Amino acid sequence: MAATGGSGRSTVANLLACGLAISGRTAVLDTGPRLSSPWPAWTNSQAAQGLSALPSDRPLSRAGVHQAAAQKPGLAANTSWQVLTDGREWHSAPLSLPQDPAAWHQLAAIGGWQVVLADTSHPVAHDVLAARCEDRVGLTRGWCDLPFAIPVLCAAATASGVQALQQAVMAMHAEGLPLQRTVAVLVSSSDGRPPAVVRAGATMLAPRTAAVIQLPHDPSIRAHGLREPDRLRSRTRQAAAALADAVLAAAHATWGEPLPQAPRPHPLSPSVPRL
Repeated sequence: MAATGGSGRSTVANLLACGLAISGRTAVLDTGPRLSSPWPAWTNSQAAQGLSALPSDRPLSRAGVHQAAAQKPGLAANTSWQVLTDGREWHSAPLSLPQDPAAWHQLAAIGGWQVVLADTSHPVAHDVLAARCEDRVGLTRGWCDLPFAIPVLCAAATASGVQALQQAVMAMHAEGLPLQRTVAVLVSSSDGRPPAVVRAGATMLAPRTAAVIQLPHDPSIRAHGLREPDRLRSRTRQAAAALADAVLAAAHATWGEPLPQAPRPHPLSPSVPRL
């Protein structure tokens, strides 16, 4: 999740998937609109049909879900993971994707992956406040309440990015959302030491969250996106590994090691749209 747009959220999801692919079968679910998502460009060399291949009017099979998913290489040798995104041409009509996290949980269960990352597109603090004012369950709580969910909250490593992150953390704290198992990621947009305000913000956030990870700037990501992970700097790879370790540590600290068997999701009511 992210406090605002332009936070490096999808980059973090990509690198985290690379780091977690060592631990088990891993997939990323791209929940954002196609024309605002980088995932189609990162997977456009694939023959996978993506989310548009999953019918909404009949049951899905594990084989069908896997065939729709694109393959991505991991950072470690002989590792890979999958991503489900809307990879159609830009001029195709938008897909009607469900907002309810439970629908994506259903898809994850059908896919049978051991690790699933949801790349969400809603601004956290706004969602939390709007849900409170409208007396409803917000998207942020819906994602946090899924079984064995570890929230990963991204922000740019700038003064405004840290401020937005702090606001999101305050909103989550006010709503009793699980900050003790939330991992915060500060994404640098340039080389060099982070500004003093960013370092101070990270220090303040550390005791309120499970971990604060600094993701360094990488010229390869700026120039090529994440189509070519073999070009990444060693410190980017180290940060991805540290992020994966922090997520696993938060899960184990909350639910034990090894993690218990994940519960099967209940069928959704007909009023909830499906993929």
